[in-house]
Amino acid sequence: NQNEENIQDSAVIVPESLNESLGNLLHNWQVDFSNSKNECDNGENIVYSDSVYIERLYNLPTEMELSFNSVVRTYIEMYTARRRDLVSYMLSLGDYYYPIFEEVLDRYELPLELKYLPVIESALNPVAVSRMGATGLWQFMLRTGQQYQLEVNSLVDERRDPYKATEAAARFLSDLYQIYGDWNLVIAAYNCGPGNVNKAIARSGGKQDYWDIYYQLPKETRGYVPAFIAANYVMNYNNEHNICPQESSNDFLTLDTVHVTSEIHFNQISSVLDIPIEDIRRYNPQYKQDKIPGNHKSYALVL
Repeated sequence: NQNEENIQDSAVIVPESLNESLGNLLHNWQVDFSNSKNECDNGENIVYSDSVYIERLYNLPTEMELSFNSVVRTYIEMYTARRRDLVSYMLSLGDYYYPIFEEVLDRYELPLELKYLPVIESALNPVAVSRMGATGLWQFMLRTGQQYQLEVNSLVDERRDPYKATEAAARFLSDLYQIYGDWNLVIAAYNCGPGNVNKAIARSGGKQDYWDIYYQLPKETRGYVPAFIAANYVMNYNNEHNICPQESSNDFLTLDTVHVTSEIHFNQISSVLDIPIEDIRRYNPQYKQDKIPGNHKSYALVL
């Protein structure tokens, strides 16, 4: 696609996750990186030619089209140079989140590379809140979350629940694919809504390719697909850029779920089970006030 190769955009607006400070993310992730088993020592970044990036993207086993152009290269350089510290931590967080994402995506027969969507949506921060109010790993707006049966009230926000939000995201992505039949357009619509994508298609004279409608999309969405492609690249080729995972002392592999039907506070759970309350919060970010409502329904508690 000649349009895809010739895309130039000096006014691209990067996703909020790329501008988030590492200090804020470390606080919100609530993961202890201070006592890692192996010290991560990132080396110097290596910059490659366009032909190398093209070949590497082509060699990834993906169903989705991972194109390369100047805007994609800009995002690759953001991740591998300016935000390589962020990538180092997200590589470790991925050990926890990616299996959750993959299980749900596989069940819905969706491309597994969509597991990298929360990298650009939220920097894998389950309590992320955008300027527009989108919340959680998958950045659901309130009405969209409720449309996909996510409970949101003063005590519970299931947009922040890694399991339920992923299930809702898979359903939403499936619905969008039924509309567009093109994954780049699906990702664009996930970001700015189907209405804006439909307007861009109409303004382009009915073209159905993301790169053909690129300049008709909102500025905030133009960089969204390139950022997604770059996230796929850096999460697979981090070693080639001397980025290593910043290991955590938290054991994410020994988690299980119990169901609670009575109101209970995290302090009670912490006291009885002798578990730090910070760990309970970390594994259960959907409970906003350290309290599980219980009473009228069963709620999941991850321990």
